[in-house]
Amino acid sequence: MTLSRREGVDIRPTLLRVLTDLYVQASAHSADEEQQFVELTSRLIDEVDDATRAAVRARLAVYPATPARIIDKLGLRRAAPGEAMPAAAPIPAAAPPAPPVRLPTEAQQRMAASLAMRPNDAAEIADMFFAARASERAQILHNLQETPLKAAARLPAARAARAIHILEMAAFAEDLDNFTLEVGEALILPSRIAAQVVNDPGGEPLACAMRALDMSGAAFQRILMFLNPDAGSSVNYVYRLSRLYDRLSERSALVLLAAWRGSTMAVARGKYRASLYDDERHHARAASSLTRPAVQPGSAPAIRSQTSKS
Repeated sequence: MTLSRREGVDIRPTLLRVLTDLYVQASAHSADEEQQFVELTSRLIDEVDDATRAAVRARLAVYPATPARIIDKLGLRRAAPGEAMPAAAPIPAAAPPAPPVRLPTEAQQRMAASLAMRPNDAAEIADMFFAARASERAQILHNLQETPLKAAARLPAARAARAIHILEMAAFAEDLDNFTLEVGEALILPSRIAAQVVNDPGGEPLACAMRALDMSGAAFQRILMFLNPDAGSSVNYVYRLSRLYDRLSERSALVLLAAWRGSTMAVARGKYRASLYDDERHHARAASSLTRPAVQPGSAPAIRSQTSKS
């Protein structure tokens, strides 16, 4: 009865198994019971799958009171007079067919990429990485390479190449604002996280972001030298990050990217607001500073002087 209430579920295999189990529980049946069993079972045998038909056939083959019409329909051998019939085990209930599998939509795939790990764990990893020293960050990135955490999806090659081109032009122009904006849009990060990645004084988050875009080592060195001239003029700064970038694996960068994305969800749950609440404010153009006068010309009536005769 429960199966019959489910839409799209074929209950005939289960019904045939149940009828057979109930029928063989008794050693003898009346003529009405046998006739009812034969009428129901004869129709169901032709309408069920081969596995159900084989199970019912095996069950009735060892039952001594199987009706002759069912024996013939199933192609069973009639028992000889006085031949003992072995006991048979009950037929296992047929499991309902599994519902059809629906492929995830593009939006669901994107959400799955953004939530590669639990938000609380992602926030903890992101905070730990930003608060760590240079040597500790290198160890964290090394450990992320072997972690079972799910990494973020790799960006399409065409989108990554376009982002790299824009980032290089912004770095040459020392345009930090557009560089940060492109990092956030390309890696699907809110403006707060993108700014934290770009403005980090150590430079390791920036290296991870560029590795997630699959940027070449030469292009990354050019960005280090031109984006921030004060830091880029330091040989130790450029050399240290270049060595880190050469050893940094793509998986470590994508796992950390997933942590950055997931950490925004943890913040949103804690503050009851959308994780991308301020993106529109940063993307929108500044409104004009011109203000309208409180009183428009011609809107106020002229006041006559009592001393005026005209």
